[in-house]
Amino acid sequence: MFIKMAHILLLIGNIFPPSHAVSTDLFLLAAGLFAGMINAVAGGGTFISMPVLIYAGLPSVQANASSTVALFPGALASVYAYRKDFKSFEKISLKALIIISLTGGCIGAFLLILTPSKNFDKIIPWLILFGSLTFIFGKQAGRLLQSRFTISRSSLIIAQFILGIYGGYFGGGAGIMMMAVWSVFGLTDIKLINVNKTLLVGAANSIAVIIFIISGKIWWTQTCIMLVATTIGGYAGAYYARRLNQQVLRGVIVFLIILITAFFFYRAYK
Repeated sequence: MFIKMAHILLLIGNIFPPSHAVSTDLFLLAAGLFAGMINAVAGGGTFISMPVLIYAGLPSVQANASSTVALFPGALASVYAYRKDFKSFEKISLKALIIISLTGGCIGAFLLILTPSKNFDKIIPWLILFGSLTFIFGKQAGRLLQSRFTISRSSLIIAQFILGIYGGYFGGGAGIMMMAVWSVFGLTDIKLINVNKTLLVGAANSIAVIIFIISGKIWWTQTCIMLVATTIGGYAGAYYARRLNQQVLRGVIVFLIILITAFFFYRAYK
């Protein structure tokens, strides 16, 4: 199903140029469905939604802000679904991590809206590359670091604060980064790590969404189309999650990420 959606996404983009309003809306719809699906199952929706919004004509800063808003309902739905499972880790309270994530997300969002689009255009390829490497190798890196290092509570707080800033500024791969950092901290309950990751990424995104809306950085027509699509895609992804081959899905996502990363490096430095 995901491979077919990826083919549809690319086909629409090739057949219909983005200058045509109807074709652009269709492309946003298809991309939103796909981003919502992969976000629900494996994460990485930002790597699809943000580039497509730029392709549709949004300046890069506005595209990133609009992407965060478009993906937020899906994140909120995940938080609601896990609402009974949240609890503090043994060595640090969940409330403290929420406050840290909110603070970092706030700073990251302000940094984004203060970044000129022409400068952000140069930063985007590196953010996507960094997030992509995290998406591809994050779990392995977490296990490797856990076997060689342990970090203190204060170090975890600093790391979580930095991840909150990253989540508010860009966010691609933030959840996987959190899981890797927590594993180095010595946390081993994978289910609890995954559940709390959903909440803390959502916290950083929530404050960023508010700031982006107030600052007027959202292009609402494109965002609303993608928001509806990502919500539907998120539901479909959650419904079909158990039937999907996770390795095949990750392979499709990695392939698309490589293409997107190469395109943005070419776009920024040609």
